[in-house]
Amino acid sequence: MGRIKGKEPKKGKRLAPPPQVPPLPNYDSEPPVFCFRYLDKTYGLDSCTKDEKAALVSTLYKLSQLSWKELRLQPRHGLGYELISRNSISVGIPKHITEDVDIIAFRFKRKAPMVGYRDREIFRIVWLDRDFTLYDHGG
Repeated sequence: MGRIKGKEPKKGKRLAPPPQVPPLPNYDSEPPVFCFRYLDKTYGLDSCTKDEKAALVSTLYKLSQLSWKELRLQPRHGLGYELISRNSISVGIPKHITEDVDIIAFRFKRKAPMVGYRDREIFRIVWLDRDFTLYDHGG
């Protein structure tokens, strides 16, 4: 069989390979980053004592030394966290926290929880429940 006659292909011109799409980061292997942007004024820093504020900063530092995966393996009353039922929260939940978002609590002063939600590697702190009135603690 013979070659089809026609225009010769241009030599040396090739299609470039498609650009590589970077892989999605594994946020579970990252340490948490803490955000106070949505902190509720009623359950915020202004209602905390000096000792509670110091304990909060100390806890944030300790938590930031571990990955989300490592934190998940820690005890809930230690450096770990627990899921909080939306139905148990006694105040209004901000509208931007949709039904599919898990609400979680870390402890910052003995058993006093800081409550918020995870957004990728960011823990967005919404409430500091220093007097245990934010949700039903089962006690």
